[in-house]
Amino acid sequence: MKYPRGRQTLVGVGLALLLVLAWAALVGYALFLHRWSTADLLLVPLMVAVVCWLDTGLFIVAHDAMHGTLAPARPWVNRALGALCMLLYAGFWIGRFQPRHMDHHRAPGTAEDPDFHLQGRRFWPWYGNFMRQYTGLPELLGVAGMTALFVFGLGAPFERVTLFWALPAILSSVQLFAFGTWLPHRLSEEADGGFADRHRARSNAYGLWASLITCFHFGYHHEHHLRPDAPWWRLPAMRRQLSAGGIRPAAASTADRAAP
Repeated sequence: MKYPRGRQTLVGVGLALLLVLAWAALVGYALFLHRWSTADLLLVPLMVAVVCWLDTGLFIVAHDAMHGTLAPARPWVNRALGALCMLLYAGFWIGRFQPRHMDHHRAPGTAEDPDFHLQGRRFWPWYGNFMRQYTGLPELLGVAGMTALFVFGLGAPFERVTLFWALPAILSSVQLFAFGTWLPHRLSEEADGGFADRHRARSNAYGLWASLITCFHFGYHHEHHLRPDAPWWRLPAMRRQLSAGGIRPAAASTADRAAP
């Protein structure tokens, strides 16, 4: 059964705006208002961790926008919010990521898949290859531009920008890769039954809250490949449907096309 486009747009935009506002409030406080104290031995790592988690959320929202599922009833809102989230995340331009991500859905786990590493098991070599696939000179210029905006445009101390904006973005890239790419798509020598189908993806067995905290439900990755028309917040429902035998793969054109 198809989810109403209007309701999906309302929920998706509402959750995206909450994430953006929470990110802006915490990063703004950390960059401009936080006063250093002895409590920072505990507080600063906590702040970095929360910004990292919010960064992960921003990227997942942008990912939904790539699929056109963030605001399916309002394509211009889908594009604008997706672009904003990607810019806030690391100064990246969503248009450079989108075609490569569609390649991943068209040929998962093959040499044509930019997310896949032919070695298929070792974490750090795969992560390095993943970053090379998606980052280049434009992305480095985007990071430099956002840093300049924070430091010279808004007057934020450089060390705070490094600690509370750049470091969480780097850590969230590791988080996104670990739970959204490496664990779902890695080749395994364990007797786990291998992959279920051509999507060459598996899902974790985390409960609802652990799934949300680790990667905004993106660890329910087989469900995402089966139903790329479902945004991140609907993946738990897709998981329940799959367990009950009621989920059906979305049309191939849904997975392959770029967002409107």
